[in-house]
Amino acid sequence: MLQIAIAMLIVIAGSAFCSCSETALLSVSPIRTRQLAQSRKPAALALHGIRERMNRPISTIVMLNNIFNIVGTAVITGLAAKNLQSNTAALIPGILTFLIIIFAEIFPKNLGERYAESVGLAVALPIASLTWLLTPLVMLLELLTSPITKGNRGPTTNEAEIKLLTRIGYQEGLIEDDEADMIQRVFRLNDVTAGDLMTPRVALTYIHGDETLGDSKADILNSQHSRIVVVDESVDRVAGVALRSELLTAMIDDKYDATVASLARPVQFVPEVQRADRLLKTFRESREHLVVVLDEYGGVSGVVTLEDVLEELTGEIVDETDRNVDLQALARLRRRRLLRKHGIDSNEESTGYPADYETD
Repeated sequence: MLQIAIAMLIVIAGSAFCSCSETALLSVSPIRTRQLAQSRKPAALALHGIRERMNRPISTIVMLNNIFNIVGTAVITGLAAKNLQSNTAALIPGILTFLIIIFAEIFPKNLGERYAESVGLAVALPIASLTWLLTPLVMLLELLTSPITKGNRGPTTNEAEIKLLTRIGYQEGLIEDDEADMIQRVFRLNDVTAGDLMTPRVALTYIHGDETLGDSKADILNSQHSRIVVVDESVDRVAGVALRSELLTAMIDDKYDATVASLARPVQFVPEVQRADRLLKTFRESREHLVVVLDEYGGVSGVVTLEDVLEELTGEIVDETDRNVDLQALARLRRRRLLRKHGIDSNEESTGYPADYETD
């Protein structure tokens, strides 16, 4: 009877180890294993290696589990038939099955799922060693199952999952509300375009490049913008952008006869459909803080600044010089006034702006 009890204990313990290990290795996050592997600890590196290529370790665990369950059951049944009466021996397989279900399946798998990281680190090195020892058998099983299991692996995570984890982290108090809001805003950068962020042309502040500083003095002094668009004949002929500080410095130096164009810098042009994340990269690479937005016909739709893009991440940025916070709302108001001025109902469809809107 002692032999049967010892054999049953070995079978249950071995099967429990396999069940707990399998569940833990499948439950631990691949992203978490990458983070743990940065510590360069052997157990963490082994766990990351297993998680990156699960098919061989899982094959090893499945083989061991079946060896314990099938071979162990056969051995215990033989011992029972040999040492016990027939009526008692007939009960042994049923008792063993019940014990395996409870103590080798349900309980170990729940334990492995609940403490996935700790269990995974504990069993990583033993499982990696067993996988190496059983490589020939594992490779044979891999060859037999490859027609079904082969294929491209899916991505480790995706945008929707990261957003969901952010919300869960905020709800559980692991992430601050401003951090959660910032993460959500980051993902919106590739959903908005230059056309969504721009200051429309009807709200644009600009000066003509052929004018002298003396002629443009009032416009320069009254401008609330640090960068002023410089145009030629009309706003559709943008010549560049001038820094207000440089214009004021030139006036202080009594260079009133200098033209605005001589102090203008080159400006970049982007289409309305340019995504905000690409705009941010453009600003970073060009080291400029303003770009001109063009419509599908090559006409100027407006301008976008670095601040406009950053506001998508931080919310509205207003300083003490901003007289109009929402320039897009101001542009819509000006557009309605211009339409009324030209006798057009603002509720009707319009095919374009009035020809002289830029002089308003």
